Amino acid sequence: MIDNKTAPYAALVLRLALAIMFLAHGLTKVFVFTLPGTAQFFASVGFPGWMAYPVAGAEVFGGLFLLLGLYPRLVAAALLPVLIGASTVHFANGWSFGNANGGWEYPVFLIAAALVQVLMGDGAFALKRSPRFAD
Repeated sequence: MIDNKTAPYAALVLRLALAIMFLAHGLTKVFVFTLPGTAQFFASVGFPGWMAYPVAGAEVFGGLFLLLGLYPRLVAAALLPVLIGASTVHFANGWSFGNANGGWEYPVFLIAAALVQVLMGDGAFALKRSPRFAD
């Protein structure tokens, strides 16, 4: 049974956690690895290097949108391809994050978390609510 009194706050906590994670990853690409360095990494793992730029933008702006509660369900759904792409980089490394180059459990968990956000809803204190999927 879902507690309808606390579920919006659960969705808020999830939304804020996803926001912080996306902001951290996106800003790391921009300020630590730099966008050209991230583009080189993308190319080294089989993605077109130019994809680093829209991915970093999606992570930073998506994180901001989630943080502010601007269409959170839609943003979480739009970020799923980024998470799926990230998980493919780690599949060959095995399950554990402690493995060399990180495992696939973390990005796959984030896919599940984003899907929960999409299914659960925007959460409390969203500034702009996402359109409802079904009534």
